[in-house]
Amino acid sequence: MKKLFTLITLACCAMNTMAQGWPENYGGVMLQGFYWDSYTDSKWSKLQNQADNMKGTFDLVWIPQSANCGGQSMGYDDLYWFENYNSSFGTKEELLSMISTFKDKGIGTIADIVINHRRNVSNWVDFPREYYNGTYYQLTSTDICANDDGGATKNWATANGYSLSSYNDTGEGWSGMRDLDHNSANVQANVKAYLKMLMDDFGYTGFRYDMVKGYSASFTGIYNTYAKPQFSVGECWDGTQTIRNWIDGTKVNNVPTSAAFDFQFRYTVRNAANSGNWTKLTQQNDNNWPLMSNNYNGGSYRRWAVTFVENHDTEYRSSASQQDPLKKDTLAANAYLLSMPGTPCVFYKHWLSYPEDIKAMVSVRKGAGIHNMSSYSVLAANGDYQATAVTGANGTLLAVVGKGAETYAPNATSWVKVLSGYHYAYYLSSTMNTAWADMASGSYTAEELKVMLSAVSNQAAKLVYTTDGSTPTAASTQVNSGTTITLPVGQTTLKVGLLVGSTVSGVITREYNITAPAPSVAYDINVYVNADVWSTTLTSVNFWTWGGDGTHAPTNSTWPGDAVSTYKTIDGKKWFYKTFTIHSEDDCVNFVFNIGSGSPQTVDIENINAESYFEIATTKDGKNHNYVIDRTSTYSGISNITTEPTDTGDGIVYDLQGRRAKDLKPGLYILNGRKFTVK
Repeated sequence: MKKLFTLITLACCAMNTMAQGWPENYGGVMLQGFYWDSYTDSKWSKLQNQADNMKGTFDLVWIPQSANCGGQSMGYDDLYWFENYNSSFGTKEELLSMISTFKDKGIGTIADIVINHRRNVSNWVDFPREYYNGTYYQLTSTDICANDDGGATKNWATANGYSLSSYNDTGEGWSGMRDLDHNSANVQANVKAYLKMLMDDFGYTGFRYDMVKGYSASFTGIYNTYAKPQFSVGECWDGTQTIRNWIDGTKVNNVPTSAAFDFQFRYTVRNAANSGNWTKLTQQNDNNWPLMSNNYNGGSYRRWAVTFVENHDTEYRSSASQQDPLKKDTLAANAYLLSMPGTPCVFYKHWLSYPEDIKAMVSVRKGAGIHNMSSYSVLAANGDYQATAVTGANGTLLAVVGKGAETYAPNATSWVKVLSGYHYAYYLSSTMNTAWADMASGSYTAEELKVMLSAVSNQAAKLVYTTDGSTPTAASTQVNSGTTITLPVGQTTLKVGLLVGSTVSGVITREYNITAPAPSVAYDINVYVNADVWSTTLTSVNFWTWGGDGTHAPTNSTWPGDAVSTYKTIDGKKWFYKTFTIHSEDDCVNFVFNIGSGSPQTVDIENINAESYFEIATTKDGKNHNYVIDRTSTYSGISNITTEPTDTGDGIVYDLQGRRAKDLKPGLYILNGRKFTVK
């Protein structure tokens, strides 16, 4: 009987925890699994194929609204809630398979919930009639707010014989679609059934609520109490006090039922990275401290702060839709994000561009036991870098970010560097007394994998390791801290331990699946830059390069990179250019262009794998404030587009996977190092 009572008590505690919005002391990391118009990269099948590589790094993946919207859509013009789940990202079967696969890998799926507004079927006020679990669900015209669209909907409804709700909107209005009246019992019944279905039938772990300023926060409390998601986060896009008020507004029994995105954290990091002045990490943005900050009494809200540095509404989408992007130092921004309290949410474009760095950063975060309620202190801050110590359950992580990160030298007896990259470095407190490997567990494509081993210890320790899965002993292979070992293609279980005297302790395990790169078909690209706005008398422009398959680092490995003096004159402008070899479909090059000793410089230019032209441009007032990059023209690298290729070389045609192509169906192919299409 005592055991039964214990089980009932635990079950009740679990239910209460699920109704509290976000777990306390939560150490997980979330991925936003999409960007704007990511119809290819965010297909359910493509996300599922990344599950093995995401395992251990991401605990939650937020995906686009997953129902059919009546056409190609990112999901914010939601139409169906119950019946039609063949969306722009795949079929219902593919969706369920992805969610199930994620769950098997220890990853929860977060649904994008759009209930502030809803799309109509054929006129201003009609909604689909859907059948689920023995009941028909349908919203009616009286479920639309009385003041929707500034009164335009009411005028149309009156003229056409319809009635709206007698209640006005309980939040901010939006004219894009019909704003729903959440005071309506029918709206609440539909929403509750919809959310419960996503949890019970689809297997979602939690919800990301879109545009929560559009309706009273109390309704989020009602819906979460009913559906009981394990995780809930709202998009309350505003200043810190408004976000705090929204979190408080979701309370049920005086406990918040939802977290919120920490927009002011994002703005603070953007300000620091874009300006290159890292003291801005300790400054408020427009009188707003980040939700997770030590300032503004924000510390008590860290549990409900979901931090991020970029999302689909702030990213650079195109020259016509530039938004408010993080313009440079993407890695440094993510290094700061992944070291700080709150629950970090990594942007999908950043994950696609820097998977190895992000996996390694998360590994250090989790190794130190950093969680959403961790404490932190700033140890050093100046224009070139900031050093922040964050206390976790297992130790302390010291994150140094900024262009001067490598110049900061913490006390060597207190800190051990375990990871570093472009404008960031991670140290762990030596009192952790553990072995470390800088490459996180996961899948890697390489001829061989190089792994640096470190002794995170306040003792005179060496390292011992094995690669066959056995526990290392004093007799195992012995190396000094800082040694890099090389692992071959195949599956390897690496175990590393500290050796002090004859005692081995602090053993860590890494699981690697190393796959040799597929046979590649190389092709050359030229990358051009015109910097007349800096000076019309330049004799060279520096190219700082990184990324891709690792072969694109500058010959001059120290900043500011290679001085490129070769140029072509085009329409009276001098275009400096350099040739790069792209080795596969997934290969690319990232750039920063600069002159002199490295200043001025451009923002980060990422994922270039085709011949490109970049012109450093002035802003509208004629002043070159932020060295804005304007890609004036981009060429795909596809030459001689014909229905049949011209055979001027070895005559062998390859597909983009490097395989010889015989039957040329419509598509993209490579011949003699150049791409062509068959229509």
